[in-house]
Amino acid sequence: MKTFLAKKETVQPKWYLIDAEGLVLGRLAVKAANIIRGRNKASYTPHVDTGDYVVIINAEKVVLTGKKEDQNEYMFFSGFVGGESYRSLKLMRERHPEFIIKHAVKGMLPKNRLAAKMLTKLRVFKGSAHTHEAQNPVKISV
Repeated sequence: MKTFLAKKETVQPKWYLIDAEGLVLGRLAVKAANIIRGRNKASYTPHVDTGDYVVIINAEKVVLTGKKEDQNEYMFFSGFVGGESYRSLKLMRERHPEFIIKHAVKGMLPKNRLAAKMLTKLRVFKGSAHTHEAQNPVKISV
């Protein structure tokens, strides 16, 4: 019996909707990363993008455990000498709550060019409204 390897042309991606309200960030990110990679399918192939699209709504209502809300910081670097800056998670939740989820999911994907394409399948929205109604995403629970 030969090993089945999925091909890029035969993959039919689906759309999933996840409501992040009250969910723990890490558990949400693991679920989203696995769907984006295609790990939830029997036809999963590591070197082929077999994943599905994920739409996450209510990004500002995601929960963190412990003291992470106060202690976590995101580091940014401008590329110039002394251009290192830090922003707290609390500040990022106020200004860009989508970044928190995207950053967590990106860290759970492999570090290669395929992961950069996979990350485009993640759509995160601040409120409960999103722009992908036409794709009829299937709502799943985490």
